[in-house]
Amino acid sequence: MTIHSALQRAFTNGRVLKVISGLHNFDRDRVAATIKAAELGGATFVDIAADPAIVAMAKSLINLPICVSAVEPEKFVQAVAAGADLIEIGNFDSFYAQGRRFEAEEVLALTQQTRALLPEITLSVTVPHILKLDQQVQLAEELVKAGADIIQTEGGTSSQPIHPGTLGLIEKAAPTLAAAYEISRAVSVPVLCASGISNVTAPLAIAAGAAGVGVGSAINQLNSEIAMIAAVRGLVEALATANNRAIV
Repeated sequence: MTIHSALQRAFTNGRVLKVISGLHNFDRDRVAATIKAAELGGATFVDIAADPAIVAMAKSLINLPICVSAVEPEKFVQAVAAGADLIEIGNFDSFYAQGRRFEAEEVLALTQQTRALLPEITLSVTVPHILKLDQQVQLAEELVKAGADIIQTEGGTSSQPIHPGTLGLIEKAAPTLAAAYEISRAVSVPVLCASGISNVTAPLAIAAGAAGVGVGSAINQLNSEIAMIAAVRGLVEALATANNRAIV
């Protein structure tokens, strides 16, 4: 399975920026504002709820590749029919506050079920951070065998930074950065580092071995399109800086 051609170069160059509007976000105006800012700011692709109407709206507004997120495989079928370019089993962070956990066995089963329904679509799967790090690595390896094309890490919403400023941003990103480091050395597919990432820690994700980052609340919770565009551009520049330094 190969990654969608429009994304291949960004994954290869380690400059992927996915802007996430949210698995539970069905507010058309908010989704529209987020994805338009993503395109204007230079993001690589967007991640929206697996809802055919939302997908159709997104297709009418932007030209970026569109990823849809869900934890029910059947939802992907209609979203792909509506024009989604790739799919993501994930956004688990949005469920933890409700007491909903995703264990390794369930994530693997969801991946297998999704692949049976959609054998050709580019598939990204998130590894739950609630697993111990060695278990995350083991699951990532099993997910790739089951057909995952991209592995995503998480952990930011459950981390508890104790310092303000830059140090706090690094503390917030520590769980997903650690997972990206370990998993990227164990699998042959690209790793996307998401959850709790900022322009401070995006370069650290690349240094840890990720091919890019996924960012949600740092963008979609801002109150103006100008602020969202600026935040996206800041992340794009941070990724470019990380890669330029790596080349030097």
